[in-house]
Amino acid sequence: MKILLLCHYFAPEPGAPQARLLETSRAWIEQGHEVTVVTGFPNHPTGILAGSDRGRLFREERMDGIRVLRSWLYATPNKGFVRKIASHLSFMVTALLIGGARARRPDIVIASSPTFFSVLSAFVLALTWRRPFVFEVRDLWPAIFSELGILTNRRILGALEWLELFLYRRAARVITVTEGFRQDLIRRGIQPDKVATITNGVDPEFFAPPADREADRRRKGVAGKFTVLYLGAHGISHALQRILDVARELEGDPEIQFVFVGSGAEKDGLIDRAARDRLRNVRFVAPVQKAEVPAWYGAADVALVPLRDVPLFTTFIPSKLFEVLACEVPVVASVAGEAAAIAQRSGGAVVVAPEDVPAIRDALLELRADEAKRRSMGRAGRQFVIGEFDRRVLAHRYAEVLAKVAG
Repeated sequence: MKILLLCHYFAPEPGAPQARLLETSRAWIEQGHEVTVVTGFPNHPTGILAGSDRGRLFREERMDGIRVLRSWLYATPNKGFVRKIASHLSFMVTALLIGGARARRPDIVIASSPTFFSVLSAFVLALTWRRPFVFEVRDLWPAIFSELGILTNRRILGALEWLELFLYRRAARVITVTEGFRQDLIRRGIQPDKVATITNGVDPEFFAPPADREADRRRKGVAGKFTVLYLGAHGISHALQRILDVARELEGDPEIQFVFVGSGAEKDGLIDRAARDRLRNVRFVAPVQKAEVPAWYGAADVALVPLRDVPLFTTFIPSKLFEVLACEVPVVASVAGEAAAIAQRSGGAVVVAPEDVPAIRDALLELRADEAKRRSMGRAGRQFVIGEFDRRVLAHRYAEVLAKVAG
């Protein structure tokens, strides 16, 4: 098949969605398919373009056999709702123009959300080429805005929901990343046989236990202490203020340290709070390249996978859960619903309620006291994700869905 994938964010930008799209596209190339990606110039999460991209309207490159067409967009940091919407709208226009002018006519067009605006461009391109359109849903827009209180204007929310349902109904297939998302769409009137679930997964060859864990600890500056790691976006969804509450409760133990790696809209506030509370057991690290992520997991004794205590998040599965488990690191998962069920079934995680500070604290103390249990959980978690969430296997299943749609 000739597959066209349109997405606002793509590698080398960091993040779970970018990893999913890149690794899935690689697997499709290995299976003999042709993949073209229409995306923007890399700038996430800082909003800073590389010097060579400034002032350019278009660039084409090859990445692991994938043809990548990059177009201009309004680059902005990953904060500020209005500026982010402006960025999404700018890419909607340039992606439509670049995709129409530069991309060869595919057999199928896939749009990955967020955002809806790039999905709308993909829908128009598919309509123009008379090719089937597939809508991949990685977040439930606009429900997530409403749940988190980011957007309260009922008219705007209503307009976004109308656009959401319009695109679901016009798609030949809708691909969701969780079964909870699929059930939500069905409940809202989308035909069950139109919606397929292809979960996130992991490349177990890339995310693997370190050859020398102690060497990784020394390189990362965490040797000699029980290290609790959070690595990923520091956003409104992740309840990281509650993790600082846990750190405050454990500050009296000089052997425990909390390390936060990454960036996001909440990071400055977290740093200010840690300074204000004089939390000497907390360290913040700038975002790292994907190549460094396995070593950071390898340096940790326990990794955290937290989410806010919000009803909608019972349908979410944080993709970092699979990455941590693949690295043979035990997890404390403060999640509910589908993610909690998977974490519990893995054998590699202690599951507690979202934002439950005493429960998170007690789980960390329990794991700190039992090194043998940590090792056993690590091995169980890796075997679990290899068996059920290998990215290549999931990509093959995805391609089978696309082949049926493309005929």
